[in-house]
Amino acid sequence: MSAPGYPGRGDLLVATRSAGKLRELVPLLALHGWQAITLTEAGIDETEDEAGLEAFATFEENALAKARHFSALAGGVVLADDSGLVVDALGGQPGVHSKRWCGRPDLEGDALDAANNAHLLSALASVGMREALPPARYLCAAAAVWPGGELVECGETAGRILSVARGLGGFGYDPYFESVELGRTFAEVDRAEKAAVSHRGRAFRALLARLSEGRGTSGQAPATNLLSPVDPGRRLG
Repeated sequence: MSAPGYPGRGDLLVATRSAGKLRELVPLLALHGWQAITLTEAGIDETEDEAGLEAFATFEENALAKARHFSALAGGVVLADDSGLVVDALGGQPGVHSKRWCGRPDLEGDALDAANNAHLLSALASVGMREALPPARYLCAAAAVWPGGELVECGETAGRILSVARGLGGFGYDPYFESVELGRTFAEVDRAEKAAVSHRGRAFRALLARLSEGRGTSGQAPATNLLSPVDPGRRLG
């Protein structure tokens, strides 16, 4: 069901169940003048079919699949992303499988993050890279879908994988991902510092800039006739 008043206020529905992503995206959207509506606030209960939305080989396809799914339920402008860690020494893994790479569907939140990070270190050890600080990238595809239009923008940030976690913030692989630009892990910096260089921050800033091109002076949702889909190229996970 769609939230009362949505999308007439120019709000964006953020299609994620991840508390970590919401902590990053809601302030980012507000900084750019958009009021975020969460799935909970929109009254959209979680269903079993959501687990199968990220079934594609690229970040772009997965992000669009999520945004299309929730747009069909709520209408308006729906934002979604797919993001993950890419380690060349592991053949690009975990890529689009980053969220549940450890193979533990019974885990969520911090427990799932811990299992994924343990799996990452084990995988690096198996290829002789446990202490080598291998280069890695975070990639993100951010999608917007609304009746009659779609957009996708991508963001990327470079780093390396540490053998020992540093920092208590962030989520996912952040304690082991040392940013090249910051010289610290994403778990050691505050939200604003991370957003300035992160894959998700870059992808969503680009997406919001495109959405703002079609935004009316009254602050309404984007006018679809002012926006055209973009194809940034497939980003394999």
